[in-house]
Amino acid sequence: MLYLVATPIGNTSDISLRAIDVLRSVHLIAAEDTRKTGLLLKHHGVAARQTPFHEHNEASALRRIVRVLEDGQDVALVTNAGTPGISDPGYTLVRAALERQIPVAAIPGPSAFVGALVLSGLPVHSFTFRGFPPRRSAARRRFFAIDRDAPHTLIFYESPHRILATMEDAQVVFGDRPCALANDLTKLFERVERGPLSEVRSALAAVPPRGEYTLVIAGAEWDRTGEARER
Repeated sequence: MLYLVATPIGNTSDISLRAIDVLRSVHLIAAEDTRKTGLLLKHHGVAARQTPFHEHNEASALRRIVRVLEDGQDVALVTNAGTPGISDPGYTLVRAALERQIPVAAIPGPSAFVGALVLSGLPVHSFTFRGFPPRRSAARRRFFAIDRDAPHTLIFYESPHRILATMEDAQVVFGDRPCALANDLTKLFERVERGPLSEVRSALAAVPPRGEYTLVIAGAEWDRTGEARER
């Protein structure tokens, strides 16, 4: 069995009892960063064998992990934070397991984009998660333009090094729409800024960006009061 185990996005207490039980029981834990996962395991008193599985060793590590699964051993996949496969390694391993008819189970838990969405104050009944935008401005604006007329709330991840430029490009493409910017959710300095893109960007520019960001932007059919626009 391959288990996809969600881990905390910040607060180490945000892990389910079932997740801890699975991590204790499996033969092997495939971890995006074995050092970070090791700290989490130690915090919860879990002694387990780990192997690295990340974007730089994905092909070779996948073969090793699949051999373990084919031998009838259980494997747990974890990433640095949140749910495996959500803007993190995982998809290729899931596909490899399914192609070999190896059972796959999800152990649900934290995900940064869900937390940011429900805290945003923007419509949650219909949304599109788009992950990380491209690094370069021109490509990023083309990426945003795909969803310019989408009615759904839009969600993006971004690093502290690019968040200001990304918000600037978002305003160029989407206009000065309502947004929410979540930072360090569940951690000591958790922060959520809400307002038009221009205002939130200005507030962010006043302090050095730190940690990972989740940017939530209103869809094309919603104005700043949250009321649906008439067609």
